[in-house]
Amino acid sequence: MEKTALLLLVLGGLRSVVEALDNGLALKPTMGWLHWERFMCNTDCDNDPDNCISERLYMQMADVMVKEGWKEAGYEYVCIDDCWPSHQRDAEGRLQADPQRFPGGIKKLADYVHSKGLKLGIYADVGQTTCARYPGSLGYYETDAQTFADWDVDLLKFDGCFLNWTLLGEGYINMSKALNKTGKSILYSCEWPLYEWPFNRPNYTAIRETCNHWRNYVDVSDSWSSIRTILDWTSSHQDIIVPAAGPGGWNDPDMLVIGNFGLSHDQQESQMALWAIMAAPLLMSNDLRDICPRSKALLQNKHIIAINQDPLGTQGYRTAKSNNFEVWEKPLSNNSLAVAVMNLQDIGGPQKFPVVVIPGWKICDPRCTVTQILPQYKEMGVQTKQSDIALSVNPTGTTLLTITPIKGNFRRAHKLFWKNESVKRDQTNTL
Repeated sequence: MEKTALLLLVLGGLRSVVEALDNGLALKPTMGWLHWERFMCNTDCDNDPDNCISERLYMQMADVMVKEGWKEAGYEYVCIDDCWPSHQRDAEGRLQADPQRFPGGIKKLADYVHSKGLKLGIYADVGQTTCARYPGSLGYYETDAQTFADWDVDLLKFDGCFLNWTLLGEGYINMSKALNKTGKSILYSCEWPLYEWPFNRPNYTAIRETCNHWRNYVDVSDSWSSIRTILDWTSSHQDIIVPAAGPGGWNDPDMLVIGNFGLSHDQQESQMALWAIMAAPLLMSNDLRDICPRSKALLQNKHIIAINQDPLGTQGYRTAKSNNFEVWEKPLSNNSLAVAVMNLQDIGGPQKFPVVVIPGWKICDPRCTVTQILPQYKEMGVQTKQSDIALSVNPTGTTLLTITPIKGNFRRAHKLFWKNESVKRDQTNTL
């Protein structure tokens, strides 16, 4: 009975059990650009005008997103993070942008971004102040929601600093209601579980009913150790967090740092592949004005984006692990399976991985077609359950595949995927 129940919950995306926030938004994982990891709280526009948090930065990013194919690839939000406001509210208690760095105000910036066919995101905090000590929204939820609506903002990232954790749920719910009350469609990105996990297991039913996506774990940084830590946390909590994800609400492992300084190209491929498998929001934090061609091509790879944006809306799991490899798998809407095989070693050369030990390879009974997406696109043709193929995976790199059964049906393919409850409580298969 437990196996059947888990299968039905996953195939249904919990949509019949846990209702998503009913604002019609985030039916697929959000895609866009967010300033924080790359530009942080740089407000020194006198000495660093090209990189400070100012209207100029977001206008330039919007220009590049249109000119360089980002919008066409699916990236549509230009998102402001912390450090944009004045340190004081105006005479009527409303947030206001820093007048030196945003001389036109947020409404003018939103109009500019919209003129490019893009959407604008903004940042606020559920507590007394933001994490960088700018005014928070505590006591001003309805005022701030209406202010953002008046400015024609399209997304709110709502942080969780400087509020007692026992009040988090009430605060996030109240802001969700305030946003809906404005009548303006504003995608709501929460950090509720991130701030509650140190004290209590969060209520993901309530979170999904409140938010369009939600951060669970610590901020990403520009390093491989950060990416691995996030993946390890996700896999160790996957039985709790994954069933909550689906159209309208997504687990957010934080920003893509591809195109910055800390990751090798293999590690960039691993982040892109695993964020796609996790059906994560794809919010880049990098400098699109100056990004290397390989990173740009990776971020705009239509095959990887298609896995992330697949309309079935199912988040993938880690399904197998050995000393040197992890396997992550994601059911897709066309009866296919996306599979990421990651080499955990950070020493030596490429390692071989036989495809027949991939848990989802069982859908190749009797036959399947296989396409390699990463590290290079390659159609591998018709395979069988017994195919003698070994993938070559670089240290800290990932091979990404899609597998489609030629015979059989959706129920059989996905039942095999979830066989033995391999994802429940991190009881991952050992290869």
